[in-house]
Amino acid sequence: MLILRTLAGGPQHGWGISRWLQAASHEVLRVHQGSLYPALHRLERQGVGRAEWLPSEFNRRAKYYSLTPVGRRRLEAEAKDWSRFVEAVHFVMQAG
Repeated sequence: MLILRTLAGGPQHGWGISRWLQAASHEVLRVHQGSLYPALHRLERQGVGRAEWLPSEFNRRAKYYSLTPVGRRRLEAEAKDWSRFVEAVHFVMQAG
């Protein structure tokens, strides 16, 4: 879900995804390449994401990942599920 959320802001290359997640989480989350790229390839296989080679900000070719319409719908559904889960945990933690 976090990768999908990152890509909702527009196409990103792997390093950009990792950097954005780290910054957005106030340096709490660190995504390692060994788990990021298999996840990105899985999203491609599922039709949730797509990849294309484009020039990077350093004028090198980089593989940029983006969401498909299916990916946007999946992000919306997963975000709703996550909100319900967080609310349920909150209720449990507040229970007497």
